[in-house]
Amino acid sequence: MTVTYLQDFEALARNGGPGEPWLQHLRQEAVERFRRLGFPAPREEDWRFNNLAPIVTTPFRLAPADGSGVAAEALSPFLYALPGSATLVFVNGRYVPALSTPGSLPGGVRLDHLSGAFASDGELLSRHLGRYARSEKNGFTALNTAFVRDGAFLYVPAGVEIADPVQVLFVTDPRAEGGVTYPRNFYFLERGAGAAVIESYITLGDFVSFTNAVTEAVVGAGARLTHLKIQRESERAYHVGTTHVQQGRESQVHSHSVSLGAAICRNNLDLVLDGPGIESGLLGLYLGRGSQEVDNHTFILHAHPNCSTREVYKGILDGASHGIFNGKVYVTREAQKTDAKQTNRNLLLSDRARVDTKPQLEIFADDVKCTHGAAVGSLDQQAAFYLKTRGIGGALARKILTYAFAAEVLEEIPWDPVRTELEQEVMSRLEERGG
Repeated sequence: MTVTYLQDFEALARNGGPGEPWLQHLRQEAVERFRRLGFPAPREEDWRFNNLAPIVTTPFRLAPADGSGVAAEALSPFLYALPGSATLVFVNGRYVPALSTPGSLPGGVRLDHLSGAFASDGELLSRHLGRYARSEKNGFTALNTAFVRDGAFLYVPAGVEIADPVQVLFVTDPRAEGGVTYPRNFYFLERGAGAAVIESYITLGDFVSFTNAVTEAVVGAGARLTHLKIQRESERAYHVGTTHVQQGRESQVHSHSVSLGAAICRNNLDLVLDGPGIESGLLGLYLGRGSQEVDNHTFILHAHPNCSTREVYKGILDGASHGIFNGKVYVTREAQKTDAKQTNRNLLLSDRARVDTKPQLEIFADDVKCTHGAAVGSLDQQAAFYLKTRGIGGALARKILTYAFAAEVLEEIPWDPVRTELEQEVMSRLEERGG
């Protein structure tokens, strides 16, 4: 089931795709790797809980790279009222300047779409693009790299901090029905820099499409990155996203993930702690209903001493939906004084909903504090009884308890307009169910 993609690649190459020799080599190497790997098989350990058949058996063609025809008003529900915030908007995989805003950025910061950055920052990209999100064992990443063309580019020089988050919005509209897009993002923070990025994926309508996205972030020594990924595409769409973060010594990364849409959603998040004294926090919330499948795979590599990570992922599954969590913390022999905590909790609102959870620790150091745990259950009946004794029962009590379960993750989102909007989205989901 790789023929369609290979044909599209050959057509793109004939039409002269992005031109730098290093980029052509990167893309050609990636397509050859995809030719060998294909898509993951159910027998592979990291994919054994997934049902990829709807993706791999559908001949998705490259979506038409046309960003015209989308009105700014249609996007207002998906952009947040953050004064001074710069915005990059992509429609069907192509940057649209008319829908984007420059915002207020400090001197030295470079924010661009990737196609533009190939010319202005080619030397930086040639050294880093494709180096971190490796495609040797992941056919989806190899395919994205083969078609690398556009996405967000952010460079923050040493010691510079961006006060307001950058918003990056990827829109799929009905012209891309039956098509695939390949967003590719690259964020580079020099020593002591600071930035935040809100990365959102949406569809305008209810139709079948496929998003295969890759984000690479390099966070220098002492730098700070806050990254929020929001996925609320059509529940007939498919989404496979990979985010790789490379952290330098004494850096800080706060990762937030909220997944609400897609028939099948797979989020891969890899953190490499490439220096001592690093702190990282990973928070995730995923909601499933109907026949949705939502999967979160995280991998944290502790390779140096005195680093700490905190990870909390929560799932709320209704209908016949399927949740998956697979998280691994890997501690090398050199990573003494590691402090790592990993938690996955899942709330099942239906007898037909199910979850596969697999938190893992692989430790080769002997002076560490590492814990992991997973829980799967239904609503707390004692808490429900407590609310009932105070006159709150039925659907309202269920909604309150379910929201309280999600609040631990949502309340950590640092921007009030974003947090409020997502809280309303979650509450709306619960009201639709509760009736």
